Amino acid sequence: MENAIGDSVSKFLQRAIVSLVMIFFVAVIVYRLPYAAFCLVIAGLVACGQLEFFKMVENRGIFVYKYFGTIMGALIPIVIFIGMSHTELKNLEPMLIVVASLLAFTMQFTRRDKARDHLVSMALTLFSLFYIGWFFSFFVKLRALDNGANLVAFLIIVTKSTDMGAYVIGNLFGRTELLPRISPKKTKEGTLGGILVSLAVALFLGRLLTGFSDMHLLTIGLLMATLGQVGDLAESLIKRDCNVKDSGTYFAGIGGVLDLIDSLLFTAPVFYFYVKTF
Repeated sequence: MENAIGDSVSKFLQRAIVSLVMIFFVAVIVYRLPYAAFCLVIAGLVACGQLEFFKMVENRGIFVYKYFGTIMGALIPIVIFIGMSHTELKNLEPMLIVVASLLAFTMQFTRRDKARDHLVSMALTLFSLFYIGWFFSFFVKLRALDNGANLVAFLIIVTKSTDMGAYVIGNLFGRTELLPRISPKKTKEGTLGGILVSLAVALFLGRLLTGFSDMHLLTIGLLMATLGQVGDLAESLIKRDCNVKDSGTYFAGIGGVLDLIDSLLFTAPVFYFYVKTF
């Protein structure tokens, strides 16, 4: 029992230290880097996430053109940046997705083996472009808005506060498993705790960073908390299906890049559309 408590405390401290270091780097990236450099960071994270995804898929025994998918995914935030900077080129984004879809099909024609997984291979390649490449690239669109740096910081902090709240409260008070088939360590108590923490952080930080009304901040907090945990569970589902524990080993106590950004993949596009609509 004492060993289990000690391990939990050790993992929490490790995760907290890594998170604090990452907060510093995120602040530098969001507030100090010019827009073009910020875009390149997003492209780099997309590329790492795509490569991790394809390696997990290969662990499942499925053939994919991982380097093609990784390059295409990394190009999405870049063409979005070009389109945001030059309005006459705004159609580059949908054009790239069409081209990538066509290439995903035609590259299957070059395979010399008698494979019977062409459909699965193409579907997973295109899925990764939307799930990782396109969804995460909404940070580029968000950064281009008025007050974009504050909006990016607000989104990241609110989403990640849900993760931390669910992790801490789940470890302290978690008793009822949420979805043991997908993620056996997640509990209903932790999920509720993450939502409450997200609402509190959204209200406090939102007044400082966004100028939104309390009603909008509560709505956003609830949306980000829910979608963030859905994103986390979605990646857990993928990892369990591919029989891996973490997508990578870059960050102690967290895992790989995909483990780091999974909760942001669904919150980024929804937050962007919410801001643009309301």
